[in-house]
Amino acid sequence: MKFSIGGSLKLAFRPWVEGIENVPAEGPAILASNHLSFSDSFFLPAVLDRKVTFIAKSEYFTSPGIKGKLTAAFFKGVGQLPVDRSGARGAGEAAIKSGIEVLERGELFGIYPEGTRSPDGRLYRGKPGGLARVALATGAPVIPVAMIDTEKVQPPGKVVPKMIRPGIRIGKPLDFTRYQGMEGDRFILRSVTDEVMYEIMKLSGQEYVDIYATAAKRQLAEAAKAAEAQKKAEADAGKSAGKPADTGKAEAAGA
Repeated sequence: MKFSIGGSLKLAFRPWVEGIENVPAEGPAILASNHLSFSDSFFLPAVLDRKVTFIAKSEYFTSPGIKGKLTAAFFKGVGQLPVDRSGARGAGEAAIKSGIEVLERGELFGIYPEGTRSPDGRLYRGKPGGLARVALATGAPVIPVAMIDTEKVQPPGKVVPKMIRPGIRIGKPLDFTRYQGMEGDRFILRSVTDEVMYEIMKLSGQEYVDIYATAAKRQLAEAAKAAEAQKKAEADAGKSAGKPADTGKAEAAGA
């Protein structure tokens, strides 16, 4: 099913790719990518001959009914691995364990260091808990990947994709075996993650923002809420200003 989906995507969108020779023909490797769109996990595997396993919400695999079964079949077909994300810490540990298992089988593991999609197309600070820990625990090389224009193909909240040609740039593998066994050191984890994010930034050309994407989304949501409250307050003030004067008070004043 992976090949049929990948073939359909390549035929429909004709994604361009640079640096595909940097992905090894065999053996374990981590593909660390920026995250612009829901479709990133489909376009990257579509241009590779090897299977890439990404982490996906378990809800995608457990929804009831025919639609739920079709969704589960689709995600399994494109190499998605279900992980229970009901608890933040538990979800992170489950993702790390799953990534290590994929790499120990000699396969490719895909991960988004930002932890969530970019809310505005910029590149955000990478989270050190997943990528770095998996890399140091396995010794697998980390290959930086930049998805280009995938947010234009399928913007957040849009179901029907636009027929825009996206791109993928794949960088040279990064070797962190010098830090192997030091996954308990938070400074090492931060250093590894920052080095990978710097390479992704060079490949993507994105503006880098040194805060987490989750914090940026929260700030945007709060700003939108404040703007809506201000708009409502101004509308209410306008209605009050437009009300006719109290007749009784006007007569009393005239007397």
